[in-house]
Amino acid sequence: MDISSKHIGALIKEVRKELNLTQCDVATICGTGLRFIIELENGKPSCQIDKSLYVLQSLGIKIGFSKPICSIQNDY
Repeated sequence: MDISSKHIGALIKEVRKELNLTQCDVATICGTGLRFIIELENGKPSCQIDKSLYVLQSLGIKIGFSKPICSIQNDY
């Protein structure tokens, strides 16, 4: 499954609501503006990655990355 900014925004919104936090609460906790949180939850693709990662971390959302398995062989 491909992950998009819309998926991440929806997840942030879902977790925020489960924690009974308002968008304003999250903005205060994370030291961002309210507008940033609104745009992030709405899936704005140009949100700053460092701030976005901090919001995820602050809400306890864990993300992971893995390197692709390469099967490219050198024919030299």
